[in-house]
Amino acid sequence: MSVWDKFRLNGRRALITGGSRGLGRAIAQAFAEAGADLVLVGRDLPSLEQAQFEIRELQPDVDVMAADLTTPAEVQRMCETVLARDLPIDILVNNVGGRRINVATEDMPLDDWLRLMDLNLTSAFLCTKLIGGAMLPRRYGRIINITSIAGQVAMKGIYGRHYETAKAALAAFTKAVAADWAPFGVTVNTIAPGPFLTDPNRRWFKDKPGYQGEVLSLIPMARLGEPDEIGPLALYLASDASSFMTGAVLTIDGGLTLW
Repeated sequence: MSVWDKFRLNGRRALITGGSRGLGRAIAQAFAEAGADLVLVGRDLPSLEQAQFEIRELQPDVDVMAADLTTPAEVQRMCETVLARDLPIDILVNNVGGRRINVATEDMPLDDWLRLMDLNLTSAFLCTKLIGGAMLPRRYGRIINITSIAGQVAMKGIYGRHYETAKAALAAFTKAVAADWAPFGVTVNTIAPGPFLTDPNRRWFKDKPGYQGEVLSLIPMARLGEPDEIGPLALYLASDASSFMTGAVLTIDGGLTLW
């Protein structure tokens, strides 16, 4: 097998949460180009169907499923529906998440805290438990959790520390499950992105004039990441090229956390 063949995903099926936009959409594109069948999950059906239409030019086997992953019952329903189709998932990308609100800790309503923890952490737990758990008897699987550098450092000028808390917990969850599942041939790794030019970040910069310049001043590369720059890293973790890597947290942030 050549080194290029190790990156191929032909015959593999990947489920990507938050797969219709931003980083999830870029990961879906990379996987499709590598030959994977896809299941894209998100809350907005029109956005999912648009992604499905675009990706089918590369890969005809693209399924979509609308689900509100802030609700644990919805996450469980989605997983059970996927598993009932008897089409095994080989690759799970727990990508869905977000800060959503910018509220200081002392003012954070408990309901908002719980809802956003469910989005950023509980959804990944349930998908790992159900979709990932089904990988164990097959003794093969790849799980990729998308965290954030916010799980490593507090982000300056932003509030709502539910996000930092959930992403740090997801990184710890990654390492613990990686240790448990290594004997079963299932790897569990994390990508921790820094500031990428996604739609949510565009909104942050629009709502906070001058903030983009502050962020750029913190990045040695002096630019934001483009979503398609995360695709090759996710492909590495999803493929046989990373067969000896598990429990890793790979930071991709233009050097922001070097300071």
